[in-house]
Amino acid sequence: MTARILPSRFAAVFLALALGLSACSGAPSREEQAAHVPGVADDLVVVGSSLPLTGHASYLGQQTLFGALAYLNAVNDAGGVAGRRIKVLALDDGYDPPRCVANTQRLIVEDRVFCLFSYVGTPTTVKIIPMLEEAKVPLVGSFTGADALRTPFRRVIVNIRPSYYQETAAAVNHMVTDLGLDRVAVFYQYDAYGFDGLRGTEMALKSHGLAPVARGTYIRGTMDVEEGIARILEANPRAIVMIGTAGPCAKAIRLARAKGYDGLFYAVSFVGADEIARILGPDDGTPLLMSQVVPPPGLPESETPLSGVVEYATLTARYFPEQRPNLVGLEGFINAKVLVEGLRRCGRELTREGFLDAIESIQDFSVGIASPVSFARDRHQGLERVYFTRLEQGAFHLVTDWPDLRRAVGGAADKAGVN
Repeated sequence: MTARILPSRFAAVFLALALGLSACSGAPSREEQAAHVPGVADDLVVVGSSLPLTGHASYLGQQTLFGALAYLNAVNDAGGVAGRRIKVLALDDGYDPPRCVANTQRLIVEDRVFCLFSYVGTPTTVKIIPMLEEAKVPLVGSFTGADALRTPFRRVIVNIRPSYYQETAAAVNHMVTDLGLDRVAVFYQYDAYGFDGLRGTEMALKSHGLAPVARGTYIRGTMDVEEGIARILEANPRAIVMIGTAGPCAKAIRLARAKGYDGLFYAVSFVGADEIARILGPDDGTPLLMSQVVPPPGLPESETPLSGVVEYATLTARYFPEQRPNLVGLEGFINAKVLVEGLRRCGRELTREGFLDAIESIQDFSVGIASPVSFARDRHQGLERVYFTRLEQGAFHLVTDWPDLRRAVGGAADKAGVN
């Protein structure tokens, strides 16, 4: 199904949009290229996306798409790239793997898209890997840090964000080294996404000679978190790692707080900072830490606002004035920048193999954040840096003072009687 399946208030946004593209080496003429390369015409390139625009993870899907389209619209309005416009076909999968598989099959076989772009979610995206490899269709910029999209190396998969293993490793290192926490539990969604985050946390803890003191789960698409969080609280953890979506994680936090737990909560980026902050409302003082793969505004390395953050906010205000800039949208925005840069480097004759060659030529490409994007023939992950934010007064802010957070966590642990 196409974007027309969306609720009417989203239909105008998620209908196919145009944006110009370049071409990669290989085709002998523009006419032959248009006839033989899927999704490519003389003045048009079609890319496809399957992502949750309804359901539990809809905030992530919608904001990823808003962010990407803010940049693509601007490029389109400026004349496109090398005389071509991009049409984005965005299909709703509701964060459901079978629907994602069906959408992807349609995009490849019926819609004949040039490439796939900005998928959202581990359980959905990992299911399409066989199709990508069989059809040799590039997938650029997924909103997931799943290891399965990185190992083994697959040329058709272009990751931009750091992995969940990197997020959880950095988080555990801060918990143990900077915060002095050695009793860590894991609350996770019972699917490929949750298993990936659990394994990453276990590996990180093992590197410090530790293991989770408890594990608790819930089923994807439900809010049935009571049993999982109760099992965790029985073990008296000092920190709870959360691998889930915003709604269930927020409910688990409220339940834990109601039972007297006031240690540290830590959530990976996929949870969605702005959405869980909205659900929880004003912060009640219990520490909630989140890793991020793009920087929030006000990064201390820069005395002036980061250009990419400013550009994202400006274009969001121009094209989607009802939307507030956020970390999820910024990631979609960066995904779109990398997609367009790869296409620009191709020249006029666009092929899938040439596009991948162009992506692999990107080195130290500035997308306007603290870290540049780089790829290589054997490395298809553009960014490596992980940031940390803390919920304070209803919003997430960059962590710059770990000793201060340690004092807050230590005080909470003492009051809870946790050793």
